[in-house]
Amino acid sequence: MKKLINEGDKAVDECVEGFLKLNKGTVKRVGDVNAIARREAPIEGKVGIVIGGGAGHEPLFLEFIGEGMADAVAHGDIFAAPSPKVALEATRAADGGEGVLYIYGNYEGDIMNFDMAAEMAESEGIKTETIRVRDDVASAGPENKEERRGISGDLFVIKIAGAKAKTCADLDEVKKTVEKARDNTRSIGIALTSATLPNTGEKTFEIGDDEMEVGMGVHGEPGVERTEIKKAEETTQIMVEKLIEDLPFKKNDEVLALVNSYGATTRLELHIVYNELSKILEKRKIDVYNAEVGAYCTTQEMAGCSITLMKLDEELKRLYNTDVNTPGYKFFKK
Repeated sequence: MKKLINEGDKAVDECVEGFLKLNKGTVKRVGDVNAIARREAPIEGKVGIVIGGGAGHEPLFLEFIGEGMADAVAHGDIFAAPSPKVALEATRAADGGEGVLYIYGNYEGDIMNFDMAAEMAESEGIKTETIRVRDDVASAGPENKEERRGISGDLFVIKIAGAKAKTCADLDEVKKTVEKARDNTRSIGIALTSATLPNTGEKTFEIGDDEMEVGMGVHGEPGVERTEIKKAEETTQIMVEKLIEDLPFKKNDEVLALVNSYGATTRLELHIVYNELSKILEKRKIDVYNAEVGAYCTTQEMAGCSITLMKLDEELKRLYNTDVNTPGYKFFKK
């Protein structure tokens, strides 16, 4: 796979430099590491929202800093957790005196490093709480949902977190609401081709030209089934059935829906998938309150997509309707 980079081991640093220059009026580097914060952070009287994870998933996490979403991001190397030092710098930058909520995917490296950062922050008098996103239904069964991976559900969870923090609720209240958002979110992905790591040139996995994998993780983690490529209608049906059965979603529920590209899948294809998704939900009398179609949680140039559903209640619906203005995601009230 051809890539427009310079030296592989400098790709992440140069990506961050480009992002900072492009958005110099709204973001800033924190310290001498790849921790980035909103220009106005910390915001006094508001819980700070810190997100983070590995590079290679853009716009997640780097481009979700701004009004209505995160106050700071701890940015790691390609598909690798940010170090405790980077997470601590982001924590300091986001703390306006009301504590900091961490939001990141449920991966071992992220858990270890953010937990270490939390200990260091606590020693400095900064209170922290944590939400680990675990929306991928293919990565563990309902009885072991605490072990599930975090994938594209991050978008909705971070949006709810930013909105709740903006109300000046205290840290415990923010965590409680974001926990509800996380627990009401389910996602599943399918992969058609592999990604290629820009720092090594290696593929993340092998898959045949006529194959697809249901439940493939965003780093190439194995899915639940590898089959011949199916039409969009059947593929979407397989994915949505697994989501609906898991929460479960039921008649008269209101949901947010996301059809997310893993990088190489085009908007033409995404709209076809959303068309199939909407028909399935309409048949089941599940109402789509709002939907997003696009690339929000990518895996370099991997072909494939994920579908996310978040079940809404009145609080989540109200918070979702909060304006967002970040480099990678913008939303204005319905």
